[in-house]
Amino acid sequence: MKLSTRSRYGVRLMLDLAIAHQGGKGQVFLKDIAGQEGISEKYLSLIMIPLKAAGLVTSTRGAHGGYSLARNPSQITLREIVDVLEGGTCLVDCVKNPDVCPRSGTCTSRDLWSALSGKISETLDSITLEDLAGKSREKGAAAGMYHI
Repeated sequence: MKLSTRSRYGVRLMLDLAIAHQGGKGQVFLKDIAGQEGISEKYLSLIMIPLKAAGLVTSTRGAHGGYSLARNPSQITLREIVDVLEGGTCLVDCVKNPDVCPRSGTCTSRDLWSALSGKISETLDSITLEDLAGKSREKGAAAGMYHI
């Protein structure tokens, strides 16, 4: 399994918003995150659409506008982000929808994929943006760098 750049960049985007939130910053401009992360602003704007639609991010227009998290970083899990951007964490179609394969009821490998998909979901569900922001601060402090 390989996550798309959409999910990887989406997590980085959300992490930057979490760090800004914890630092007392209100709204953050997408161009600032794009510059910080070295990601195209246009690509980030495409990632932002489903994040906003899912209620994970809010936006405000105007001179003092920008983007911010819709909830506290401790209340947003990595699973929520990945589910929105990948359409779920299911490794194979038959796990989510057994009707796609006539062997679903008797397939031993489907049980393996189901268990593995569950572990991935469980792991992503156990990590919040607050957890990730804390690790980012630790790594930044160790390297003498600070993020946003």
